[in-house]
Amino acid sequence: MAVYTEIDDDALIDFIAGYDIGEVLSCKGIAEGIENSNFIVTTTTGPYILTLYEKRVRIEDLPFFLGLMDHAAAHGIPCPVPLRTTAGETLRELADRPAAVVSFLAGMWPRRPTAEHCREVGEALARFHLAADGFQMRRENALGPTAWRELIEASGDGADEVKPGLAASLSGTLDSLLADWPDELPTGVIHADLFPDNVFFRSEHLSGLIDFYFACNDILAYDIAVCLNAWCFEPDLSFNVTKARRLLRGYQGVRPLARAEIEAMPLLAQGAAMRFLVTRLYDWLHTPEDAFVTPKDPVEYIKRLEFHQGVRGPESYGID
Repeated sequence: MAVYTEIDDDALIDFIAGYDIGEVLSCKGIAEGIENSNFIVTTTTGPYILTLYEKRVRIEDLPFFLGLMDHAAAHGIPCPVPLRTTAGETLRELADRPAAVVSFLAGMWPRRPTAEHCREVGEALARFHLAADGFQMRRENALGPTAWRELIEASGDGADEVKPGLAASLSGTLDSLLADWPDELPTGVIHADLFPDNVFFRSEHLSGLIDFYFACNDILAYDIAVCLNAWCFEPDLSFNVTKARRLLRGYQGVRPLARAEIEAMPLLAQGAAMRFLVTRLYDWLHTPEDAFVTPKDPVEYIKRLEFHQGVRGPESYGID
């Protein structure tokens, strides 16, 4: 589950009283997610999401995340809106943790994404990229290519326990990726974690994007590559080119890709697979057995990385 910090009832009531949202009726922990403690708080005016930011989130990054959600929502992106207290604050403290309340989005994330889901995600991602273009704050990608080496080294010999020879293979692959990593593609604010459990749908239509706590400034097309990894592989880890084609067409219908972005897609997709492989590997090896969350298996991303390494070119992703 994703409730690391419990909240005292009286402390919660006092905290919510700082907002003009009525009286607390109930509070329920949300089991999904791995970074923070999340609760659905229902008041006399409706449901809201309360987040307590745990140790893995840097306090100095929180104004960026909250400001980005505010900016995106103001520009038509369906995402949570940070609530302000009667004193105008969006970030406060509860249970010795930084805390914020955001609006509630109705919908469910798709357990079995379809090609149509992928098309709508592509459209929504492009709209987010355009909407975030005017956002003035900046945050570097703390889990970009420069961080992958550190995570591989921190995993040490444990990588070979996951798969024999994995440590040397990752190091060699990273050398190749870093040698060719593009530095002249369009950049901007990216979501960086738009997995199915961060996208809500209602009646088969996209109703919201959530969890902006990895958002940062980076290559825009890299955000698409993250989605190709997250949305376009089947449970047996085969790549579904139909889903990829629909996702990319959805995106390009809103923000057409430059030829250089298209040509870089296989490399960016390798990089996105590497990012989630090395973070999952690190968590797999370093999460205590009695932890609140179960680490995700890194082997899935070994298979994804191997697929991207074997593609012929951008046409393998259904790009016309």
